[in-house]
Amino acid sequence: MYKIVFTESYDKRARRFLKQHPDLRKQYEKTLELLESNPFHPSLKLHPLKGRLRELHSVYINLVYRIVIEFIIQDDKIIPIDIGSHDEEY
Repeated sequence: MYKIVFTESYDKRARRFLKQHPDLRKQYEKTLELLESNPFHPSLKLHPLKGRLRELHSVYINLVYRIVIEFIIQDDKIIPIDIGSHDEEY
């Protein structure tokens, strides 16, 4: 089992995101639960990013929205960094 470590800055971004997209709350919560239990689950589409974000990974909330994460495997930690659409994040 992995542990999601939320930062104050991510919490602020997530609150703003959920305020703008209240219809995605269930999908968002399900994504976090799945991320904690099995970040390699195919539906999350965990993948490394490139370019200036190359040290980070991304998982899907749905086809449009993603969560950018720092994925620290050796400590079994997942640190959400940002949340938004593909264009907003990259």
